[in-house]
Amino acid sequence: MAQSEGEREAKINVSEGMKQETINLSEADKMRQINEAEGKAREIELIAGATAEGLRRVAEAINTQGGKDAVALRVAEQYVREFGKLAQSSNTMILPAELSNIGSAVAAITKTLDTVRQP
Repeated sequence: MAQSEGEREAKINVSEGMKQETINLSEADKMRQINEAEGKAREIELIAGATAEGLRRVAEAINTQGGKDAVALRVAEQYVREFGKLAQSSNTMILPAELSNIGSAVAAITKTLDTVRQP
């Protein structure tokens, strides 16, 4: 049984419609991926800018009167906090001797800050 011209045209139209739908879906997916990538890139830019600004402010604060002392205090606080965490999570700790003296750790960090700030 031969197909009529109308049936043949209808099948072609359906096929063309399916083809166009596939193209449209592909283009939509492509645009979605581009939009997501652009959004992620913008997020990275914003985070980098905020981080840079934060570091700039910290650097300025360190260079003000009492800034080094504030850094030393902060380092000592974090040192004690992390040392406490280690002590809670384990019943055996092996540490270098200089790490058991918080004063020497803070002094070493302060010396490093002095070295970094010198031109």
